[in-house]
Amino acid sequence: MKILLVAINAKYIHSNLALRQLKKYAEAHLESLPEIEIIEYTINNYQEDILSGIYERHPDVLMFSCYIWNWGMVKSLIADLGKVLPDVPIFLGGPEVSYDAENVLAELPRVSGIMIGEGEQTFCELAKHLNDRSDYSKTAGLYFRDTAFIPREMMPMDEVPFVYSDSDLKDLENRIIYYESSRGCPFACSYCLSARTGPVRFRSVDKVFKEMQFFLEHRVMQVKFVDRTFNADRQRAIQIWNYIKEHDNGVTNFHFEIEGDILSDKELDALEGMRPGLVQMEIGVQSTNPDTIKEINRVMDFERLKRITRRISEMKNIHQHLDLIAGLPKEDMESFQKSFNDVYSLNPDQLQLGFLKVLKGSPLSYKTQEYGLKYTSRPPYEVLETKWMSFEDILELKKIERMVELYYNSRQFTYTLRQLVKEFAAPFDMFAEIASFYEDSGYMVSSPSRLHRYDVLLDFIVKKCPDKTEMFRELLTFDIYLRENVKSRPAFAPDIKEYAAKLRLQSRDKESHLDVFCYSVWAEDPVRLETAHFAAYDYSHRDALNNNASISFFADE
Repeated sequence: MKILLVAINAKYIHSNLALRQLKKYAEAHLESLPEIEIIEYTINNYQEDILSGIYERHPDVLMFSCYIWNWGMVKSLIADLGKVLPDVPIFLGGPEVSYDAENVLAELPRVSGIMIGEGEQTFCELAKHLNDRSDYSKTAGLYFRDTAFIPREMMPMDEVPFVYSDSDLKDLENRIIYYESSRGCPFACSYCLSARTGPVRFRSVDKVFKEMQFFLEHRVMQVKFVDRTFNADRQRAIQIWNYIKEHDNGVTNFHFEIEGDILSDKELDALEGMRPGLVQMEIGVQSTNPDTIKEINRVMDFERLKRITRRISEMKNIHQHLDLIAGLPKEDMESFQKSFNDVYSLNPDQLQLGFLKVLKGSPLSYKTQEYGLKYTSRPPYEVLETKWMSFEDILELKKIERMVELYYNSRQFTYTLRQLVKEFAAPFDMFAEIASFYEDSGYMVSSPSRLHRYDVLLDFIVKKCPDKTEMFRELLTFDIYLRENVKSRPAFAPDIKEYAAKLRLQSRDKESHLDVFCYSVWAEDPVRLETAHFAAYDYSHRDALNNNASISFFADE
């Protein structure tokens, strides 16, 4: 008996934690164990390659892990697998099928059953029945056609297996390692499925310490906690952060999704002494409109969040990722612009402008008529319009989101944007005008390369504020050399031939670069310098948060 567990991830760097947990739990609890194999693909693989890969493994049973990003591909694969493996039972699990099982089974006659909710114990029992060739129709947690569903109780978190071994980490080299220390969420935001997962359950701290030590000893590059609100228990969060800090190996980075406005002074004190880059924080702001926050059943004190995120920024050791969601109820374009400007003012390392996904089973999905919600028929069920936002508004925000990714989240234009935004009434207006320039210039269709984006932004600046072109040329030059050890001087960079002899005298090795500036480009408000300054970029020493080269300045003498 061979059971093949199939994951189709969004990107190569991702890995499927859920399937690994199913396999490990069954291995730990079954005396007579069928052969269980995990195979992982991405949505970018050719479907015929996935089909042939599955077929060539000759499974007796197939199981798919289903999410919004892979559901279309999974359905198409099931149709083809029914033709080439007609006698192989197919089971499904995951959030994309857990809240719509009856309709999924009606649409896909080749599917034998669907695992609902937590799958470790359900899969273990099903695997036993399949291996024994016994009746599995009364397995709790499995949804079948024309059979009463038997729910399964939630399991204690300490019974969830730790899925990684030495060989696992070798197989997952250069991928994100996912880790789960709690399930459930103390909040019930209407757009999120965590509102349906029950009370928060925690893994014991001693187990977490032991498992963190495993990652640290193996010098894993990044461990991403999948806990929905890691700091739901403040004292527990402090204990884990202190352990990570005390056992820091100088390499491993830990990612946490937190509720920012509930961070206490003690939590902030624990974070303050950490090595730069040891942890990064993802904070879902979603909106700063109080009516929207209330409508989506969310609780947030934005004034407190501002103080906390600014303190974290002042620490200069933690990467902050702040999220916004466009298309939420009671948020029109004017309101969203304010939310965007509010969050931008916090100067996060990443500002994600996401779009509402109307997830099956989420509380919000039952209010589509009330909210005038229209969304794509196929996954990811992304918002098209609402009572408050037209499709035209959404399209405009899509273009702005692209500019935010290219020019803000890339962190390639930090100093240029810091000055350029002062030429506009608000940050949102800046990105809106850059988006219009991109569209008018044809760049929305034919996107410029990474390095050519500097030239494109300069073209925009020349049009917007031609009297400041000289300063912005230097700012763009400063930005590009902070990130890139380019071998040829960019075309937009100012002419520095008169300093050539002095630059040769001050020459560094190949891991450095020397440049000359006539403006104080590093200052909050650049001014024309009386004496030009040399800038020495050292690429062998980079900032752990933004990857910028270390830099030193000295005046021309």
